[in-house]
Amino acid sequence: MKLGISSNNTKTNRIAKVIARSGLCSRREAERLITNGKVKVNNKILLECGVNVTSKDQIEVNNQPLPKKVATKLWLYNKQRGYLVTNNDPEGRPTIFDKLKKKLDTRFISVGRLDMDSEGLLLLTNDGDLARKLELPSTGWLRKYRVRVHGYVIKKDLELLKNGVTIDGIKYGKIDAKLDKQQGSNAWLTLGIREGKNREVRRVMNYLGYNVNRLIRISFGPFQIKNLSSGEIEEVKNKILNDQLGFSKTTNKIENNFKN
Repeated sequence: MKLGISSNNTKTNRIAKVIARSGLCSRREAERLITNGKVKVNNKILLECGVNVTSKDQIEVNNQPLPKKVATKLWLYNKQRGYLVTNNDPEGRPTIFDKLKKKLDTRFISVGRLDMDSEGLLLLTNDGDLARKLELPSTGWLRKYRVRVHGYVIKKDLELLKNGVTIDGIKYGKIDAKLDKQQGSNAWLTLGIREGKNREVRRVMNYLGYNVNRLIRISFGPFQIKNLSSGEIEEVKNKILNDQLGFSKTTNKIENNFKN
């Protein structure tokens, strides 16, 4: 199915990517909207994700025109414990999106997630396509966590994680784990992972027999939480976007490979 291709010189992009680039939602969410019949192209309901569109096509999501693309922005946010990273919670629990409405006057999505009981660095962006790129395991960015566990940690247990582990049929990749200090029946660890699967740190620690009672993400790739106070947000400067992501202001795209 082809839409809006008027000439060989007209640039085309997949519809889900275009929606994500508008900042309306992530690419995964855009694909869900398409398959649910919530997207129209030139007044026709679209049900296929593998469709190319151009800037000349009229795109509507939920019967509303697609927002105009704004300059890509990235924020560092020090998430507090007790907040969900979701746009809508059926149970009415507090979310970071409700908390940040007054601080950010634009649409934004999170790059990956932290569970409700976790805290620390969370990347936010108004560009769904950028979020997808940063989340992909192929990006290879190291994510570091400070973790407090209950139990007396044996260093040999941590060495088992160097080659990855399989838990309940799920394979977890290499994890760099270091014991920082033992404080009575609790211990502080520093963990580094590159995949970031759902509740990975908690599941791996539980597999070793240690219960996580505090989990703080301190860095995500080149971005660090540093002195950012709990609950505070800080925009990443354009120069840093360019230096760390190879982001070009002229083309508004990621042009180079990601840096570890």
